[in-house]
Formats: sequence, structure tokens, C-alpha cells
Amino acid sequence: MIHFDLIAPVGEILRRNARLYPEKMAFEDRRRTVTYPQLEAETEALAAHFAASGLQKGQTVAIFLPNSVNWVVACLAVVRAGGISVPVSIESTEAELAYRLTDAECTVLVSVPEKRPMVDAVLSRLDRPVIVTDADPVSGFGGIERPQSPGFEDDPDVDRPAYIVYTSGTTGQPKGVLLSTRSMLWVTAACWTPIAGMNEKDVVLNTLPLYHSYALNIAVLSIIATGASEYIMEKFSTTRATELLRTGRFTFMPGVPTVFHYFLSACRASGEKLLSSVRLCVSAGAILPGTLNNDFEEFFGVPLLDGYGITETSTMVTMNWPGRWRVPGSCGLPLPGLTVRVVDPKTGLDVPAGIEGELICKGPNLMQGYHNKPQETQKAVVDGWYRTGDLAKSDANGFLTITGRLKELIIRGGQNIAPAEIEETILLDPAVMDCAVIGMPHTMLGEVPIACVVLKDASAFDEAALLTHCKERLSAYKVPDRIFVVGEIPRTGSGKILRVKLRESLCCLSG
Repeated sequence: MIHFDLIAPVGEILRRNARLYPEKMAFEDRRRTVTYPQLEAETEALAAHFAASGLQKGQTVAIFLPNSVNWVVACLAVVRAGGISVPVSIESTEAELAYRLTDAECTVLVSVPEKRPMVDAVLSRLDRPVIVTDADPVSGFGGIERPQSPGFEDDPDVDRPAYIVYTSGTTGQPKGVLLSTRSMLWVTAACWTPIAGMNEKDVVLNTLPLYHSYALNIAVLSIIATGASEYIMEKFSTTRATELLRTGRFTFMPGVPTVFHYFLSACRASGEKLLSSVRLCVSAGAILPGTLNNDFEEFFGVPLLDGYGITETSTMVTMNWPGRWRVPGSCGLPLPGLTVRVVDPKTGLDVPAGIEGELICKGPNLMQGYHNKPQETQKAVVDGWYRTGDLAKSDANGFLTITGRLKELIIRGGQNIAPAEIEETILLDPAVMDCAVIGMPHTMLGEVPIACVVLKDASAFDEAALLTHCKERLSAYKVPDRIFVVGEIPRTGSGKILRVKLRESLCCLSG
């Protein structure tokens, strides 16, 4: 069931692929393409360059690049050199970039020339030197040749920390999660190959931002582990995705729920069913509403498999399998080899099927800890069990449904309300395109739920009708006190709702 043969050092995987697929495209973006032999050669040359420049084993390198072939080359080269890759969003502000460079103690930063003003401004405020290596969007790292002096050898250790991936920071300051090549490729071996069937024949259309663990796993490491090919979108746009899918090249498309939502809306409007060549779509990063899942599969006739994952578990914890036996709204079954429990957050005891509790898990894909945060690590991992902070229910057959987060619970007059339940209900209304629910202070009840919606036609909005829709489907204490129309729902790159930012914008609006 678990394909353990896929777990190997990055250099070994690339050398194998260069031998097996001498003319095969590995990665492509809108500017350039690399075959597997080219990928092996470029990553080896850049890894040797890092080593010759003074990068020591275990030192950290920030990858501050847009989604691109260059991003993949830089990330894999760092690991081959024995360093630790630290993905940083190219859309980061100066403060966000400075925080990650400082927190991860980066000694090298890989970026692009157009970001040099920001990079120089940030580095001028740091108290230590950071070596900067620029990538050309067209030639990549072509100007960097492998040093002639001996000394570089591929790092063979799959168990050391190889990546520091930052959490979304939806509930506080982002934390750097230490992940190994083994833990990441274990997810490939236990999920993407046996469940989703990813293999060397697949051509993947990647819509995900590579700096997130979900994308690093499925759209970088799983591609090379299986020998698949991939087109990397620099940034998701429905228009560009439509153009690419019209070519009929692609067989596999990962995304977050918002990607599938907007893509379905666009294709319904145009009447085009563009997934004729796609055998499978997978969703993770945020809760996929059951209605969206059903509507997508009914319109396109292509399976959309939902899963649940978190950075601290090298992405996936559960996944739906292809076939008939799926539970609407469920994120599926635990991965083979991973142990999952649903417990009472106060007592730590397992709760019966159908009862909500906190999801905890234990397995080979668990993080090695939070970088330089031992106390945070001890709070999160208790007796080997990672406390996810996510609320879930399990049915009698073991299918799990995520119901919300402990820290996002709205407590109205002593009654617990999960925002996700209200959001799922509101999204049943055909007039609503997107939705997010937050708790707002109330003098008598403590908190009340407030809904923010993005409408397909704002001119036809009827708040009373939408509230009636909620009252027909929810207990009275769960019905939103107010519904606000907004232009968009702020989300992280992985699709999670930024409730703090939404709450701040509503406070400004009401103030």
C-alpha cells in the first residue's frame, strides 16, 4: 500500500530520473522548460555553488522567488547541498521577509533582480551578512557553473531537517515548521501515489503557491518522486487556467477550494467543460464544501477528491479515495500508516463517533518541531501526538469531517458555534459565491456570528431572504446577527480564511 521505494535522497531521485527520462519535461513555466537531465544538472551546479560559497550543512537558505522553474531548482539545490530550504512568499512585505530571514537565521537568500530594492532594504537592517543569489526568469541559474574544485557531495540524509515551512499565521505569529525529506516523501508514498494514483504518465497543472507545504509536497517533491511532469502557474487566474486546459495536455490538477469554486463558476457561465483530459482533481488547504464538491463533479464528470492536511504533518492527514464510497462534506479516511484520534479537548479522552472533538494524530509524517521554539513544540506534541487544534467528527466507518478550529469557535451565550457549519449553509444559496463567518463582541451574549458574503450579483442582494435561508437550516443561536456584502474574502495562499483581517476590516467599516 505504501510505496516506500519513492522515499530517497533528492540527488538520488534526480539522477535516477535523468537516466530513465532523458528527454522528458520535468517542469515548465511561461518562460522556460527543464527536462529531467537539465533539472539534475542545474540543481547539482547550484548546490555546488552554494557549497563553494560557504553554505554549511544545516544552514538555511530563503527561497524568495515567484512560482517558477527557478523556484524548484533553488529549493532542490539547497537540499542537495545539505542546507535547509526556507520558502518565502514573493508577495511578502518588508516586515514579513525580515521576520522569516531573522527567525530562520538564513545565511543565503535566492531572489530575483526586481526584488533587490526590498531585499537590500531588509538586509541593511539585519545584524549579520546574508549572501544573495539572483535568478534570471529566462536563463535561470545558467550563469552559475559547477565549481571545478572538489568538495561537493550530495547530501544523502533524508531524516535531517531539510525544509522550514511557515504556518499560515491565522491565529498568531507564523511558526517555522521543521520537515525532513523522509516525512514529505512519506506523504507521496502513502497518499499521492496509492490513493490519487500519481505516476510518471501524469502531466500536472499546478495552481498552488509553492511556498506552502501542500504545494511543496504535491507540486515539487511528488513530481520528481513519481517522474511526472508539471506546468507551474506563476499565479492562479481562471482565464490563464482555462487557456492551459484547452490544450488537453493535463491529467491531474491540485488546488484549494477557492480555485475550484471560481473555475466552476467561469465554466458554467461559458458552458465549456474543459477537463476532458483531466483524470483527477484534488483539494486541500481549507474545508471543501460538500455542495461545491458535488456540483463540480456533476458538471465536469471528473472526481474531485478532498483531503485534510496541515504543515505540521508534512501536509496530508486524511484523504478521500476514488470511487463511490465517499461521505459528502467529509475529508476522508486517515492515510495508511497514520494514527488519528478525536478527543475531548479538556480530558484528552476519545469521544464516540458522531461527537465533536479535537483531532490529534501520530505518524511518520509528523514535524520535527518548530524552529527555535521548544516550548511551542512541547505544547503542540504531547506524548508523540500532535494536537491539531482542529475540531472534527468521525462517523461509524471512520470518515472524518472537519467542523472548525478550537480558537475559531464562537461562544454565544455559552453555546459553541463552528463558523464552518454556518458557511456551509450560506454557500447552499445559489446567489452566494464565497462566504466567511466570524465572531464579534456582544454586550449580553459575549459573541455573536457575523457573516460576510461575496455575491454573484450584488445588486440583487436581499439580506432578509438570506437570513430566512439560514433560519430554515440552522438552530436559532447559530443564525448570523448580520450579513455584510464584501468584495472578497481574505485568504492565505493555501485557501484558509484570514478571520483576523476580516474582523479588522469590518471594525473599520462599522467604525
